[in-house]
Amino acid sequence: MNYARFSVAYWCVLLAALLPIACAWLAKSGQLGKPRKEGGFDNHDPRGWMARQKDWRARANAAQSNSFEALPFFMGAVIIAHQLGAPQARLDILAFVYIVLRMIYVALYVAGLPTARSAVWALALLVNIGILFLGYR
Repeated sequence: MNYARFSVAYWCVLLAALLPIACAWLAKSGQLGKPRKEGGFDNHDPRGWMARQKDWRARANAAQSNSFEALPFFMGAVIIAHQLGAPQARLDILAFVYIVLRMIYVALYVAGLPTARSAVWALALLVNIGILFLGYR
């Protein structure tokens, strides 16, 4: 019997889906146990609380939004590449590179380094386009 297995690229899709959650956790870190009256995380109004955050917390939240925005294209590119019979090893490598670039992107976003962040964003986009066309014949 032949069992389907997740490729590295599919595991990367899972990591990409978890990346926005990691960004949200980062934005809220250190504030979850703190009382609301002292500025701690407000689960009654999480979006309002997040909108009032500044500096690195606000940037972590922005990275969360961008990670959600980038997710559909990455998922679609990986699925299309698989459907078109892209070489699996190349697909796995490119998907892994994409995840690494997105993690670097988040770190640069939180650190407040906009030029480097934008360059890494552009590289990740090019890698994603490469994934999309990997199976093109």
